[in-house]
Amino acid sequence: MIEEGRALFLQIAESVEDSIVDGSLPEEAKAPSTNELAAFYRINPATAAKGIAMLTDKGVLYKRRGIGMFVAAGARELLLTERRTAFAARYLDPLLAEARKIGLDADDLGRLLAERASRLDGSATDAATLTEGTAR
Repeated sequence: MIEEGRALFLQIAESVEDSIVDGSLPEEAKAPSTNELAAFYRINPATAAKGIAMLTDKGVLYKRRGIGMFVAAGARELLLTERRTAFAARYLDPLLAEARKIGLDADDLGRLLAERASRLDGSATDAATLTEGTAR
C-alpha cells in the first residue's frame, strides 16, 4: 500500500477514508488506533497519528476520551461529496473544455459516454460468453 513519493500520513488518512467510503468502516464504528495503523504499515506511530489528526480536523473522525477514535456521523457523505468534487475537477472539467474546442455539446457527450459504456459492458459480456463456450 505504501507509495513512494507520497507522504505516509496522507496515505494512512486515504486508507481510512477508503474504508469509510466502501462501508467496511461504518459511521460510529471504532477506527483503528494509531498504534494499530503503525504496526500494520510498519511506520512510526507519530506518522499514523498525523493522518488520524488530519481526519479529525476534517470532521471524519472524533475522539471518545479513554476509548479511542470513531467515525463521525455523516462522514461517508462528507467524503463522497469531497471525492465527487475532486472527480469533476480532475476529469470532467478538462473533458468539457476539450469538448467545447471540438464542437461537442452536452447531448453529444452523453451519446459518446453511453456508446463507450455499452462497448465496455459488451466486452465483458462477450468475454463471459466466450468463457462459457469454451467450458462446454
